[in-house]
Amino acid sequence: MTPEKSLKQPFRENPSLNDLYSLIKIDLDEIENKIRNFTSSPNPLVKEISSYLFRKPGKKIRPAVLTLCAKLFEYQGNEHVLMGTLVEMIHTASLIHDDIIDDSNKRRGEDTVHTRWGPNITVLLGDYIYINTIGSSLNTANLEITKTLIQASAQMIEGELNEYYLSGNLEITEKDYLDILHKKTASLFSACCQIGGRLAGAPETFITMLGKFGINFGMSFQLIDDLLDYSGDPESLGKPVLSDLRGGRITLPLIYTFNNDGHENRKSILELFNQKDFSESALKKIIDIVESNGALDYTFQKANDFSVSARNILNHFPESDFRESLARISDYILHRNK
Repeated sequence: MTPEKSLKQPFRENPSLNDLYSLIKIDLDEIENKIRNFTSSPNPLVKEISSYLFRKPGKKIRPAVLTLCAKLFEYQGNEHVLMGTLVEMIHTASLIHDDIIDDSNKRRGEDTVHTRWGPNITVLLGDYIYINTIGSSLNTANLEITKTLIQASAQMIEGELNEYYLSGNLEITEKDYLDILHKKTASLFSACCQIGGRLAGAPETFITMLGKFGINFGMSFQLIDDLLDYSGDPESLGKPVLSDLRGGRITLPLIYTFNNDGHENRKSILELFNQKDFSESALKKIIDIVESNGALDYTFQKANDFSVSARNILNHFPESDFRESLARISDYILHRNK
């Protein structure tokens, strides 16, 4: 397989995800139905919580990327429906555990699971989803897919552990932080892309490239999340701004600020952290400092660099509508507001 043309230039018409998913709408509808069936359980508590979790359709970016990567290679099967469901379930389980660790009360504008049912039940539910997901992946004839899911899950947990260990540590380096993002977020996107290629029987060379595309895509995705935590609209985000900071998470805008701002601002931030002062006035002070020194522009540029790298990798694949959709979704996540 050889590339025919380079990708078109990024567009800026602010399309919706539904527009970007037009080629795979039927596939994603099937995945949505599969998710509802997957979470059905004779256990009334599991059924109750699962119904609450999935009563509103999510963005399904991970299943979409998996499906598009499979269709890059003219995939015609149906196994992507199960695999798309499983990666969405792993993502959901990770969010359930994240919210407990961060003691977050809101997710997508709604009460988090642990807020409603308590942390003990919620931990068990997250474990239940993880184990059920890995067990269901054994139904595929390609054991490399199960290995990929297990490896991604392990990396996600390792990333969460590292992030928790460094929580509140203003000495965290940019390199250390990007490593956390690589494990915690980008690894699952990489797994999605590799699984799509494996379902289609793509050569290992292309599966490796798909994995690298997923890493760059995921890094860009998470850095924009970091940016929106400072500059986003709470109503659009479905959670308060600076939710990460309230939970002690030091993300790239603050890392840049702490390493590149003047002594007085560094001192102010350090005092607020030492006093564990995350009052509204303290948070506003931090936002003002971060906004004044180029940290948000720097974070966007890093996200853009990863996005450009992802698009460049796509140039190695033959021209198709599916390749163009992947490029456009990459552009969408770079310029999204939620």
